[in-house]
Amino acid sequence: MDLFFIIALLIIISATYSYINARFIKLPGTIGIISLAIGVSIIVLIINSVNPKAAKYLTVLAKNIDFSRTVLNIMLGFLLFAGSFNLNVKRLKKEMRPVLVLSTIGVILSTGIFGVLFYFIAPLFHIYVPLIYCLLFGALVSPTDPVAVGAIIKNSRLPAHLETIISGESLFNDGVGLVLFITLLEITESGIQDIDFANAAVLFVREVFGGIILGVVFGFLAFRLMRSIKDFQTIVLVSLSLVMAISLIANYLHLSIPLAVVSAGLFAGNRSINLDDNEHSHQALERFWQLVDELLNTILFVMIGLQMVNFPFLNNYWMTGSLAIILILMARWASVTIPLTFLKRTLNVNYSSVKILTWAGLRGGISIALALSLPHTKYRELILAGSYFIVIFSIIVQGLTLNRVINAAYKSEHPEPSKP
Repeated sequence: MDLFFIIALLIIISATYSYINARFIKLPGTIGIISLAIGVSIIVLIINSVNPKAAKYLTVLAKNIDFSRTVLNIMLGFLLFAGSFNLNVKRLKKEMRPVLVLSTIGVILSTGIFGVLFYFIAPLFHIYVPLIYCLLFGALVSPTDPVAVGAIIKNSRLPAHLETIISGESLFNDGVGLVLFITLLEITESGIQDIDFANAAVLFVREVFGGIILGVVFGFLAFRLMRSIKDFQTIVLVSLSLVMAISLIANYLHLSIPLAVVSAGLFAGNRSINLDDNEHSHQALERFWQLVDELLNTILFVMIGLQMVNFPFLNNYWMTGSLAIILILMARWASVTIPLTFLKRTLNVNYSSVKILTWAGLRGGISIALALSLPHTKYRELILAGSYFIVIFSIIVQGLTLNRVINAAYKSEHPEPSKP
């Protein structure tokens, strides 16, 4: 199946799902699309078991998409730039302390708590996974996904400060999550005795701070170029080339692509490129990247649904997935509560905020992409299945009920006075 055929089928399927959802189902866009994609994939699996030729094209399409590479190396840069370009930087500065705490300490705590809990509880259900693989599992599901978070909370009734914390955390926690994942993956392959922790620390510093510096430098250069012209077509091309150039250079220098792109987006998006009052290029550029964000989101969630066609069936998939969902919610709650408790006096965060931050910690395509990048061992399918269950649960169940959790949390904090 050639590249054009794959792209054409993806866009046709995405358009079809979007129309069906908008016309008939009328769920929030992301939730409706992924629900349709999963439903169709289940039907395809059933049909494929009876007559493989009947669902030939969808099956071949799912198997021909390199999901991990497509998401991590191609789509993620554009999605993160779109999210950061339109983020309110003034609000982000006010909430920077909880954002940094959750995106660093929070991710590390979540990884450890989830891994240890899974290691000790899973054997009760006859699921046996070594501790290092349990921690690896925790590392790939602990960072919140900026794409899923951005798609869901834009239609929620989150207070402005919590929306900023959740959005900012999801944009910045990829650096810590990816370094944890890479380090733990090296341990699984070579053993802890052969790991050079000094080298791991250097890797972390280089990826994180090198990525940020690269993003700021290129963001500044692109901003100066865009501000020196009035032709909107050229301005758009400069912004597109910014994302592509950063992705190529960061990949070559082994820097964090997510942090580089986010830094460039925050720098460029926070400064107006308008040279006079009669020109509105910045607002038009914001609308362009909003459109890119929504289109790529749709295609990404269609791809997530299609990946279900590739899953082999195991007897303990449901048990593994259900257990993983419960444990990641527990780990998320603890990783939010513990660090924020020590900073409670200086932060605008109370118990209601903790409940909302826990439930709004969504996982998405990045977790599945990392799980698919795992080497082929006997634990890979279990981790992949658990990751898939967590992602689907977080997007559909948590996404659909987020507003109810918000209302319940604030109602409990400010109950209505009883009638005399």
